[in-house]
Amino acid sequence: MSFAPNASVHLCIVQPLGYVHSMGLLDAAFYFRYRFEQLGASVTMAKNRLRRDVPNMVFGAHLGFDPTLRQSFPCIFVNLEQLGEGGSRLPPAYLELLRDSAVIDYEPANCHSYSDRPDEVPLICFGYAPYLRAALNAPALDQRPIDLLFFGSMNERRQQLIDRIEKTGRCVTVFDGPVYGPERDAFIVQSRAVLNCHFYESARFEQVRAFHVLSLGTPLVSERTDRTRPGAVYEQSISWFTDQTLEQFFSQEYCREGFLARAARQLEEFRISQPAGEFERALEFSRTVFASVRGASSSTASPQRLLHIGSGKDYRPGWLNIDVLDSAQPDLCLDLCQPQTWPARFESPFWGSLQLHAGATDLIFANNVLEHVSDLPMMMRNCLDLLRCGGLMVIEVPYERDRSAWQDPTHVRAMNENSWLYYTDWFWYLGWFEHRFKLREFKWLDTNLVPCAQSAAAFMSVTLEKVPTTIAERMTARTMRPDFAGLLEPVVTPRSAVLRSSPGPAPAQPMPAVREKSAA
Repeated sequence: MSFAPNASVHLCIVQPLGYVHSMGLLDAAFYFRYRFEQLGASVTMAKNRLRRDVPNMVFGAHLGFDPTLRQSFPCIFVNLEQLGEGGSRLPPAYLELLRDSAVIDYEPANCHSYSDRPDEVPLICFGYAPYLRAALNAPALDQRPIDLLFFGSMNERRQQLIDRIEKTGRCVTVFDGPVYGPERDAFIVQSRAVLNCHFYESARFEQVRAFHVLSLGTPLVSERTDRTRPGAVYEQSISWFTDQTLEQFFSQEYCREGFLARAARQLEEFRISQPAGEFERALEFSRTVFASVRGASSSTASPQRLLHIGSGKDYRPGWLNIDVLDSAQPDLCLDLCQPQTWPARFESPFWGSLQLHAGATDLIFANNVLEHVSDLPMMMRNCLDLLRCGGLMVIEVPYERDRSAWQDPTHVRAMNENSWLYYTDWFWYLGWFEHRFKLREFKWLDTNLVPCAQSAAAFMSVTLEKVPTTIAERMTARTMRPDFAGLLEPVVTPRSAVLRSSPGPAPAQPMPAVREKSAA
């Protein structure tokens, strides 16, 4: 099956803030990208970011996914977890999400946990990935220094199995912390083999670990139980052991005469194995789903209802994330420190074409942003304009008396409890007249962002509400402004002052400096 060059799909990797294990999803996502690109599709990838204009395949939704996002973004969920009896204990919300959504899976036994029609769930199989073999120059198997490598999450079951292996005289290398990506791969290609053993009693075969290791040119030795169903592509490509044969295998077979030669043949068998048509069907499935849900997922709700200023490490799915740096991969690259005119139209790589309107935003969140910006009054003015009356701006900034206030070299100011007066009480200094901010909530936060006393504060959390000014406040503003807040026309600079260095005679009569409006 062939596809038009304009066939597109977006791969989204879910990562809660600071959760390192989400990088384990990249191996599968990169393989999806490779296979789809081989079919002629255009593929984009991003962390936590969804696209409105193409089908989104979401990896890691079990880590947390707001189901309302499906109203704006067409989503297909790739399940890589072991479900069902003896499998992973996942939040009920995840299984409910799978029941109500389009899903792609790798294991037939998983599908019964979320589908009344498990035979209709598209299945894929991970095979040889040539882009991995070319990535690293692996030494010959008999020249590798690591006897046996294990990587992955550790539990009591796995630890007991590794202890049994080491009692046979083998040396199992285990990382002392999470390691993913090229740093992990550098150890894989220095290993004579990688050990695969099951985390759960369900014993579903760990295809993602297997295809990645074998594609890097490293043998895999794997535990096998009565429940393990590896699939045809792995049957002859892996050295298997069971609970009953473990000691015999590692004491008499592993790395003994003929083992490495047999392992090299297994690697070659895996390399030449021909993939079936699962990914052709998966791509066609994504296009069918996109076509069927496009109308429902094209939400009419404005994406500017929730604005997040700053989109780097703490990007917020479903919000309109704004940043001044393209490298932060924001929904919209926009400098709110510059004068803006609303409404304004923009093109977003994730939301598509959109307009920002004055008075259309419910909530703005600015997390550790205000201490960086070049023109804070202008940014606050733009935020005030974008918010509806009653809309909120939630701000977190370092407290000036804590060391965190100046630890970042890009900080240009420090802030304290009085830093908000100009936006609340003294708004007229900034040229504001019809609206101002009202302080709704103020909290001191410690280094863990937990509310605390001022003496222990490292940060401040401030909630401002956009409110209309009262008549009394407007009288104050008119009193304090040089033009009585627009009641006087602006001063016109005499032409002679503007053109004092220009040739030609000056005007006979200079223009009056101020001309008052008629009382009538």
